[in-house]
Amino acid sequence: MRALFHGRLNTKPRGVMAFDSALGRNIGGSWGTIATLASVDGTATHPMPRALTGPNVAVRDLADAVHALCWLHGRHPGVIDHAAEHSRQSAAQEWLQDAAIGFTEERAYLARLTAVAGPLPSTPGQAESESAVAGQRHALDMLAQSDRTGCATGAAIMLVLDWAAVRTMLDGAARRFGLEPRVSTLPDEMETASLVSALAETPAIERAMAFGAQQILAQHRGLWDLLEARASARNHQ
Repeated sequence: MRALFHGRLNTKPRGVMAFDSALGRNIGGSWGTIATLASVDGTATHPMPRALTGPNVAVRDLADAVHALCWLHGRHPGVIDHAAEHSRQSAAQEWLQDAAIGFTEERAYLARLTAVAGPLPSTPGQAESESAVAGQRHALDMLAQSDRTGCATGAAIMLVLDWAAVRTMLDGAARRFGLEPRVSTLPDEMETASLVSALAETPAIERAMAFGAQQILAQHRGLWDLLEARASARNHQ
């Protein structure tokens, strides 16, 4: 769907520092790199998820976003599961296992939200949209199964970090649909910061982790771009 989804990432800062973290501001090195990526290119800096948390958001736009997130992250195994299986970094295993358990609950939350959101809203170019998201899923699978030490772990770490902003939108949708938001059990930021600092043993590993993290953000921004275009298409059909 070239008219709706270009698959390109604008990596220039949008001037919104969403990842407002003392850890991100004050710790340099590998964690500083990851935190900066999240603050500059994370979900919270994109206009679409911000619009979806607004008081006047259309229910059909919320439903579309919930369905799309379920397409991308609602199946098992996902990014974190693949990373736990393929990561060569033994120091990451406990964090990855905890994150995998936590994301199992996030998938259940997504499934519940998808059920109460109702059917996917009619949108021009639906087949092309589904193909685009399928391509994103495949890209995430390949990323999380990378043999490059640090790549899969970096992807899993950024998914957990960026999910906090995704959750803001999902919790708003839950309340709109009459559900009580669930408490996330994903690893917290301090645990994740400690892990990143411990794993970046060499510049090559640090670069691989940053690459995995960047690719997660690229796919998320691509999804938000797609949802923004779909909302515009519905408004003009």
